[in-house]
Amino acid sequence: MTEPLVPPVDTPGAPPALPPARFAYDGHTWKEIAFLLSSFPLAVFGFVYAVTMLALGAGLTVTVIGLPLIAAGLRGARMLGRAERARARALLGVRVEEPSPLPVRRAGGFFGWLWNGLKDPVGWRSVLYVVIRLPWGVLTFAVTLVGLFVLWPVLPFIARGLTNADRAMVRALLSPSDELERRIAELESDRGVVVDTAAADLRRIERDLHDGAQARLVNLAMGLGLAKEKLAEGQVDDTVAAMVDEAHGEVKLALQELRDLARGIHPAVLTDRGLDAALSSVASRCTVPVKVTVELPARPAEAIEGIAYFTVSELLQNISKHSGAAQASVDVWRTEERLLIQVRDDGRGGASVDKGTGMAGLAERLGAVDGLFVVDSPEGAGTTVTAELPWRDREPGPVARQR
Repeated sequence: MTEPLVPPVDTPGAPPALPPARFAYDGHTWKEIAFLLSSFPLAVFGFVYAVTMLALGAGLTVTVIGLPLIAAGLRGARMLGRAERARARALLGVRVEEPSPLPVRRAGGFFGWLWNGLKDPVGWRSVLYVVIRLPWGVLTFAVTLVGLFVLWPVLPFIARGLTNADRAMVRALLSPSDELERRIAELESDRGVVVDTAAADLRRIERDLHDGAQARLVNLAMGLGLAKEKLAEGQVDDTVAAMVDEAHGEVKLALQELRDLARGIHPAVLTDRGLDAALSSVASRCTVPVKVTVELPARPAEAIEGIAYFTVSELLQNISKHSGAAQASVDVWRTEERLLIQVRDDGRGGASVDKGTGMAGLAERLGAVDGLFVVDSPEGAGTTVTAELPWRDREPGPVARQR
């Protein structure tokens, strides 16, 4: 009587598991035979796909569609690799983790998509796998087919040896061994998001200074110049008093605009007193009553604190402008090594990162620091936005003043 055999399972940190010796045809042997016989037609398909994609792409590189064709083909090769991992998992018991997907970023537009696709190591390794599989698939198919009719007594041993080579090939070429390369590619994409965001912020600050405080200060200088001329001519009358009064009003408005601008860059209350006080200040300016709850054991790093502040600030602006809500709430807390933010309102709902309400920019900013941004906004049932940021401890220094 043959004892049942347990299929091999890879253990993290241990050498790859090999199947034990077998002396009879059992379910595992038939799975291995099925894998070997099915490899030939799939290898032909994969080889034709890879060669056609590379040949067409290379031949058309003199046109605008060559490189995009290769990038799209590499993404298709990723799908072939996923199918092969699933087949090896089902028939050979090989447990290979799925590589992380390519980063989906809007920064860089088409050229960012193209560059991420062309330098994708997972896609290129999948192409190499399907190319190698053709000659190996032809050989294993022929040997297995002959074994079914001629070498029947020793076929289990032949199937085991051939599929051990397949297991090694799957682990070597289809496993996420180059996660560092993928991570570097994602960080490069995230860096593009950060650079674009910083450039947009600088343009906004320049525009606000030019159209706001600078224009008012120019008017102030002109008004004071006219008043000075009249005083030099000895004309002290109601006109001069009106000019001085107008100049005084311009000064107050310019100061207010400069305060608002400084608050938009980095508010003093955030630096001095932390998120609780800063978010309460933002909530007090919202047109909808907002309940703020901040439960943090300590203050996070300045960069994380700033991103959290501006995320909540923009979400509350969206609530004021678009939600039609009667009330809202802001909750901030820490869970293990993550900073969680949840902003709710009871408005009309229907918000989305694709509807131009600024949420797409928030999602990109959080993604650039390994954060998450989730919007739940069914029509007519309010909106709940959950943001997640990595927690980093605040470095001690003169800026880190506690309340």
